[in-house]
Amino acid sequence: MDTLRRHSLMILVLGSLVVTLAMGLRHGFGLFLEPMSAELGWGRGVFAFALAIQNLLWGLSQPFAGALADRYGAARAVVAGGALYALGLLFMGFSDSALGMTLSAGVLIGLGLSGTTFSVVLGAVGRAVAPEKRSMAMGIVSAAGSFGQFAMLPGTLGLLEWLGWSAALLAMGAIGALMLPLGALLRDRPAAAAAGDLPLREALDEAAGHRGFWLLCMGFFVCGFQVVFIGVHLPGYLYDNGIAVQVGSTVLALIGLFNIFGTYVAGWLGGRFSKPRLLSGIYLTRAVIITLFLMAPLSPTTTYLFGIAMGLLWLSTVPLTNGIVASVFGVQHLSMLGGIVFLFHQLGSFMGVWLGGYLYDLQGDYEVVWKLAILLGVMAAALHWWISEAPVQRELPQELEA
Repeated sequence: MDTLRRHSLMILVLGSLVVTLAMGLRHGFGLFLEPMSAELGWGRGVFAFALAIQNLLWGLSQPFAGALADRYGAARAVVAGGALYALGLLFMGFSDSALGMTLSAGVLIGLGLSGTTFSVVLGAVGRAVAPEKRSMAMGIVSAAGSFGQFAMLPGTLGLLEWLGWSAALLAMGAIGALMLPLGALLRDRPAAAAAGDLPLREALDEAAGHRGFWLLCMGFFVCGFQVVFIGVHLPGYLYDNGIAVQVGSTVLALIGLFNIFGTYVAGWLGGRFSKPRLLSGIYLTRAVIITLFLMAPLSPTTTYLFGIAMGLLWLSTVPLTNGIVASVFGVQHLSMLGGIVFLFHQLGSFMGVWLGGYLYDLQGDYEVVWKLAILLGVMAAALHWWISEAPVQRELPQELEA
C-alpha cells in the first residue's frame, strides 16, 4: 500500500511539474504579439493565425497522443511532446516570416502541447489514484498549470524586456527542454484489464453514441473560444485603449494566480456535487463577468478585477470535464476520450484567436468577438445542465456471467 501511495504521489508531482512548464510558457505568448508584429511589419492576423494553427493542431493530435499514453504510458508522449515544444520555441525565436511563425509557433508547439498537457497527464493521474480521490487529484494538477501561468509570466516579461523577443524565446526553449527528463520519470501504469473493458474501437463507438459526450464536447468548444481569445488578445485590447503594457502582463498573471485557487476548489467541489451543474454555473458566471467588464469604464482597476474574476473560472472547467469523462466511461481510455473532448476545446481556441485577429484587422476592434464570447457562455451553461455523469451500463462478456 505504501508503495502504491508513493507511486501515485510521484505521478502527481511529476505530472504537475510538466503541466506547470507547458502551460506557464504558453501563457506568455500574448506578450509577444505587439513587439513581433511591430518589428517584423506584420498585421496582428499573422501572429493570431499562427497561434490559431497551434491550438488546432494541439486539438487534432491530442486524441492520438492520448491513445499512445493509454497504451504505453504517459512517459513516451511527454518526452516526444517536450522535444517538439522546445524546438518550436527555438525556431520561433528565429522566425522572420509568416511561414516560419506558422511552422514554429503553430505546428511544432501545437504538436508538442498535445503530449505535455492535460489530457495525457490527467489520464496518468486518473489511473494512479483511487476513484474517490480522482476529482481532487485532477484539480491539483490543473492548479499546477495555473501556478505555471502565474509564476512564469513575470519571468517571460522580464526576458522580453531584457533580451528582446528573439533571445527571450530562445531562453524559453531551454526552459521547455526540462520537460524531457521530467517526462522520462513519469512512468505511470496503463490501466489493467477489468471486466467490462472495451477495445479501442468499441470505446469510440460507445462515446459517439452517448448524448452527454457530445454536449460535453460542445461546451468545451466554448471554453477554448473564451480563454484563448482573452489570453492572446486582451493585452492588445488594453494597449489599444491606452492601458500600459505592464497592466496587460499583470492581469494575465492575476488570471494565473487566482486560477490556482479556482481549479483546486473546482476539483474539490466536483467530488461532492454534480459536475455538470457546476460547469453550468461556471460558464454562466463567465458570461456575466465579461458583460460587466465591457460595460464598466476601462481602467487598470477594472482590468485587475476582471483578471481576478476570470482567473477563478479559467481552468476550473478542466478537472470537472475530465472527471465526467472518467465517471461515465472509466479510465481505460481516459486520455484518448479526454483528448477528443479537448479537440473541441481547441477548435474553439482556433476560432477565438483567429477570429479575434481577423476581425481586428478588418474592423479595427474586438467588439464582435467579445459579444460572441458572452453568447457562447450562456449557450454552454444550458448545454451542461442536461449532462448526466452516471456510468454507462455495459453488458459483461458471457464467459464472465457464467
